[in-house]
Amino acid sequence: MAAMSDTEQSTESAPEQAQKQTMDILEIMSILPHRYPFLLIDRVVEMERKQRIVAIKNVTMNEPQFQGHFPHYPIMPGVLMVEAIAQAGGALLMTEIPDRDSKLMLFTGIENARFRRPVTPGDQLRIEVTVLNWRSRAVRMQGNITVDGKLVCDAIVMCQVVPRAAKKAATPSEAVPE
Repeated sequence: MAAMSDTEQSTESAPEQAQKQTMDILEIMSILPHRYPFLLIDRVVEMERKQRIVAIKNVTMNEPQFQGHFPHYPIMPGVLMVEAIAQAGGALLMTEIPDRDSKLMLFTGIENARFRRPVTPGDQLRIEVTVLNWRSRAVRMQGNITVDGKLVCDAIVMCQVVPRAAKKAATPSEAVPE
């Protein structure tokens, strides 16, 4: 019994500041406000605090964009790949914001976006985002997306953390009559 207490004690004394290096979908959803069909990262497989993140997106045929882009040759829209880069970067950025429930991360710019190969259902995107410049409320990041080790998209994205608008309570005049 004493050995168990010693083990518990040594575990508790480990630095609690150690950054978690992976995230599952539920942890991602606790950080990002995005939801289906616009949550574009499924898992975080690597993370280095304020430096880089690697996320995974599994592309499936039942995603709504493939109904019209394109019906007989489904290709993931490039803008959604850039959004996936921003969301991965947002997962890294928002872990550093203590009051993140009252904040949103917004795009402020996209530079040098390039789409190198088509992405189709069945592909797994590896989204690697590296911080180029980090300020207290704004970040500039380089994103690279690969499929099977081949570059399919790269871009520089800039994002800023802003206050989230408070939800209004319904006033009596807005209430639905019975």
